[in-house]
Amino acid sequence: MNEESPADRRSPVGEPVVRADPEVTGERAAEAVGFDPDDPESVAEAAETVARFAAGDVGDDDHVLMLRGAAACAALVRGVGSYKAAAERAGDDVSVAFIRKWARVHDLPQAIRRQVASGRIAPSAAKHVARLGGTDRYLLAWATIDGDLTVREVRSVASAVNDGSDVEAAVREAGVELGHVGIRLPLDAYVELRRRASNRNIEPGDLVAEALDDYFAESDPA
Repeated sequence: MNEESPADRRSPVGEPVVRADPEVTGERAAEAVGFDPDDPESVAEAAETVARFAAGDVGDDDHVLMLRGAAACAALVRGVGSYKAAAERAGDDVSVAFIRKWARVHDLPQAIRRQVASGRIAPSAAKHVARLGGTDRYLLAWATIDGDLTVREVRSVASAVNDGSDVEAAVREAGVELGHVGIRLPLDAYVELRRRASNRNIEPGDLVAEALDDYFAESDPA
């Protein structure tokens, strides 16, 4: 496992990189709103957005708007300097815990946020994925998709890992085998993969892993 895989955001805080991508959000990409923590007017807009978000104006099934609320939380924290100041700026009904949880969702790697925006990971599950760090975030995110984990199961895994459990063991306890991915190949590629693996007396998955290692070594991470 590559412990140095890119797990931190590289894009500017509040910039709707994922929400503005039509390949992820379709026609709703035009609705994307960004927040600039260095612009007082944008920070004020972020505070208003957070207040509406905390008040429940965004439905739990609207992944795109929930990510906008998360972006507003992150931008507001950067704009005012702390979680406490952000909660105070957003209003009496907004807690520090609320700001912290959703700001962390916005700080998840782009690859995970794309799955949230597309609806494959529920925002309420993403909050628990965001409780982990580094590669563990990726492992729990992909296990959530591959194992169709419930929010309660994701929360349980995140809690176990934060209590000291190994993420692989915690995910296995939830019924998911990490590293197992089902893929569909063109028949020509399928036959060739099986043929070459058989001639080398290895499993097809081992050959795929070798090819991916070579590909990743030659490609820049997205």
